[in-house]
Amino acid sequence: MDPSSVAGLPPDRLASELERLVAAIASEQRLQLNAREQRQLALDLVDDMLGLGPLEPLLEDESITDIMVNGPHRVFVEQRGKLTLSQVQFRDLQHVANVAQRIAAAVGRRVDEASPMVDARLADGSRVNIVFPPLALDGPSISIRKFARRRIGFEQLVGFGSMTRQVARLLQIAAKCRLNVIISGGTGSGKTTLLNAMSQLIDPTERIVTIEDAAELQLQQPHVVRLETRPPSLEGKGEITQRDLVRNALRMRPDRIILGECRGPEAFDMLQAMNTGHDGSMSTIHANTSRDALIRIENMVLMGSFGLPSKAIRTQVASAIDLIVQVERQRDGGRRLIQLTELVGMEGDVFTLNDIALLEQLGESENGRLRTRYKISAARPSFDERLAYFGQSEAWAQTLLDIAS
Repeated sequence: MDPSSVAGLPPDRLASELERLVAAIASEQRLQLNAREQRQLALDLVDDMLGLGPLEPLLEDESITDIMVNGPHRVFVEQRGKLTLSQVQFRDLQHVANVAQRIAAAVGRRVDEASPMVDARLADGSRVNIVFPPLALDGPSISIRKFARRRIGFEQLVGFGSMTRQVARLLQIAAKCRLNVIISGGTGSGKTTLLNAMSQLIDPTERIVTIEDAAELQLQQPHVVRLETRPPSLEGKGEITQRDLVRNALRMRPDRIILGECRGPEAFDMLQAMNTGHDGSMSTIHANTSRDALIRIENMVLMGSFGLPSKAIRTQVASAIDLIVQVERQRDGGRRLIQLTELVGMEGDVFTLNDIALLEQLGESENGRLRTRYKISAARPSFDERLAYFGQSEAWAQTLLDIAS
């Protein structure tokens, strides 16, 4: 086929042309290929020529959330919280490298021995990390966190068993009352999904600025400014960090700032924003418990070498953050909200926390799913005045009674 003519063909037309050629070659070479096999071979060739080769069917499968290529014959996928080895295979290491380089080239990056690590984003928003030899000892490695095409709200999260309807109601009230919220959890625990769900409750009249390393948030409000970091060039110049973007966002007159993931010195600027009139700001963080999340924030501020004593940092944290939402991917594959914790304040040098709702495990059902329930705290929340200001005090109290019953 003439390469110049192929470049302009739409995928379905190219597939038809390839199917015709496959049939002709099969007949000429006396190969036993039926019509279904010829069609499949043509589609595989189209994926290789225009797409990401063997990964295309996995990208189309909405039940798959993560794709991990550990080599040409070891492609793992995550479905319903469980990792399994897929049937998909590449021809060889060079085939994996070609697909990886195609992904990088699409976003103006390169990946090779001189620049062996790259973060990229596919056209549909999926996040990609690539590691090349000599760092990856067994050949190129590709990790894809797929971008959810369906917008998941609280109704879907309740349906998935991630939380009860009453706990979802508490989070809805928190979003409406402009509480500053940190969503904490491990990798793949559902932090960004929950952040998207909470953001759907923001008033459409508010101006929102989102800041991310790789754009994943799906906000439906009409007044959203999306900012994304920029890595350094091959010469090591031109890098724009999350901290740069947070500081710039404060000059953009935002009502709320949503930081996709807090992972470095930008934590200090985020605390400053929360303490200076940008109520209702939200972010995610990697931590195993609510208390660990606060300690991580303190450590990230210290990473910035601001010269502040620990007590001053903790005071900033205590005055900025209202709620920590802890999520976890549990052993049955379910992603659940396991702690809804209020940051009450400081007692000496120690954070005072109140677990508004704490998930308890009651055993296991016949199908292997965990049986759980929420234990609640009857203590009056420290943000009770905020609840009263927005007319949500009674709704909050009634929801806690509903959980208890």
